[in-house]
Amino acid sequence: MFNVCVRMVKSKEDAEDILQESFVDAFKNLNSFRYESTFGSWLKRIVINKSINHLKLKRVPLVAMHDYENWDPEQEEEDSVNEEHLDVGAIKAGIKQLPEGYQTIINLYLIEGYDHVEIGEILSISTSTSKSQYHRAKKKLIALMN
Repeated sequence: MFNVCVRMVKSKEDAEDILQESFVDAFKNLNSFRYESTFGSWLKRIVINKSINHLKLKRVPLVAMHDYENWDPEQEEEDSVNEEHLDVGAIKAGIKQLPEGYQTIINLYLIEGYDHVEIGEILSISTSTSKSQYHRAKKKLIALMN
């Protein structure tokens, strides 16, 4: 859970505070746990929501959106990356070079495994905004990797 916090807020001290608050909230609200998922998944959701709220308080915006109403990801060609030259360290370094909003989307989608509907709910954005943000983040990350 600590690693989730650090990936989201980029500060060890903030992550420690958020993690502690998350555990306190989880145990205070243990009676609301409905056993629809594992306790770990439920706690992870609390940690991510607390991290997102922390970022919102710091006013870390998602990258500004342009006109995405007619955006269709299938119409755009896929960028390619030479997979032989990639390593985890290079990918992590590339993610750290992305704007904060892109980092958030990449972390939630690729690393934490949330789908775009869930990301939209967590970040209070539309599903299509989540998809377009992810697509643009991926494109920028690929450009950084080449």
